[in-house]
Formats: sequence, C-alpha cells, structure tokens
Amino acid sequence: MPSPLAAFIDRAQRLFVLTGAGCSTDSGIPDYRDADGQWKRTPPVTYQAFMGEPATRQRYWARSLLGWPRFGQAQPNGTHAALAALEARGQLEVLLTQNVDRLHQRAGSRAVIDLHGRLDQIRCMGCELRIPREDFQHLLLAHNPGWDQLEAAQAPDGDADLDDMDFSSFQVPACPHCGSILKPDVVFFGESVPRDRVAAVQAHLAQADAVLVVGSSLMVYSGFRFVQAAASAGLPVAALNLGRTRADALLNLKIAEPCAEALAFLLPA
Repeated sequence: MPSPLAAFIDRAQRLFVLTGAGCSTDSGIPDYRDADGQWKRTPPVTYQAFMGEPATRQRYWARSLLGWPRFGQAQPNGTHAALAALEARGQLEVLLTQNVDRLHQRAGSRAVIDLHGRLDQIRCMGCELRIPREDFQHLLLAHNPGWDQLEAAQAPDGDADLDDMDFSSFQVPACPHCGSILKPDVVFFGESVPRDRVAAVQAHLAQADAVLVVGSSLMVYSGFRFVQAAASAGLPVAALNLGRTRADALLNLKIAEPCAEALAFLLPA
C-alpha cells in the first residue's frame, strides 16, 4: 500500500507544488518560525526601513557580508532532489518556492517560480542594473577590510547574528552605474511581489489539479493566498510540514514528517 502522501501525488497529473524554508534546513539554512508558526527571532528587515534608513542598510550589509559565504555554498538536499524527480516524472505543473536560495534549480528543477526573488543577485533600485551577489561580496570586502574576520552565527537567508556592534563605519557601495541604492533582488517584508510574477503563478494554478505544500507554515500571505484560492476552487490540497500551517483548516491531507524522509519514495531506487 502506498503512503497517503504517495497516493495523493500519484492521483495528480498537474501538481502545483509550493515550497518554503523547511525544504532548505537540511542544507544548513536556518528557518524563521517554530512549530507553531511563530517567529524564532526578530522578524526580517522591512523594505521601508531598508530603503529609508542608511543605518539599516549598514547593519543589513555588514551582517550579509558574514552570512553570504555559508549561504552561497549551501548544497541541495534530498527534498530538492525528490521534487526534481517529481518534475522528471511529468506530473508537475509548477514549483512555486518562497525560498530565495535557488537550491531547487541547482537540484535540477526547471519549472520553478521564485515567488520572493533570488538572493544570489543584487538589483539597483534606480537603473535596474543586476549584479551577481558574489561580485558584490568582493565590493563589500574591499570597502570594509577586516569585517570578514568577525565571528557570527548563521541566521536565515544569508544573514548573520552580529550583536552589540557599531555599524556606523561600515561602507555600503552604491550602484556603480548610477549611484543609487543597491538591494538584494528579493521581496522584503512590506514589499509587493511583482504583478507579472503573481499573474504567472495564477495561470499555473488554473491549470493544476492538486496542490502540495512542502516545508512551509504559509504564515506569509504572499504564499498562503494561492493555497486559499486553490481550496476555494475545489482543488485537493496536501501539506508536508512539521508544524502548524495557516492553511490547516483547508487541507485534505497533512503529513507531519521531515520533508526529505517523506518524499524519499520519489527518488530512484
């Protein structure tokens, strides 16, 4: 007898998969929330604070200088491999990820939409220039010698914990083309997902026949709204997550197991 999760996936011909931070914890990237969906730590910086306060940008980039190397070197794990195998089976409509680590793509997934953008790319908020994050790391190091020698614990999404530091001397490079503010090419809290990206997700959802949530509490509305829309349209919805999700009342199936373990059946024997 197949497991309930295997049976759910087998019944789907066009599965809409939505993934969250729980997919990447086995790759060494910490998540934000506990089993009850509450913040484990101070919430991330907001778009308004980042854009409006030079001191916030100094603090953000100082911590990112230390957090990026470990984040950038993270490798896909069994969950990413299993979802790439699901796509290879021809049952995937789209993989919508709330993560910004690009590990799904590195594992071989192709039908991916990065709902919240990608941390490996920097965007100029003035001229829209894009710069690889690794190149920007060299700029940060050149402007701030010695900062990379500080000790800091890793935090979610390329952040690092630097407590009780004075960031006032930290130099934040401006756009080399126009001099404007540079920001990670990700959707910060308080910032809207681009409309064309939302429209693309909605188009895929309209073609799907089932929804599977993997490793997300869905506490952020930008992802939850698609599950809400799916349930309203009568699509069966399953979630694989160790803790509570915002959509628990909408689910047809809930599996509280580690993601890689629960999806291992998708991998070649």
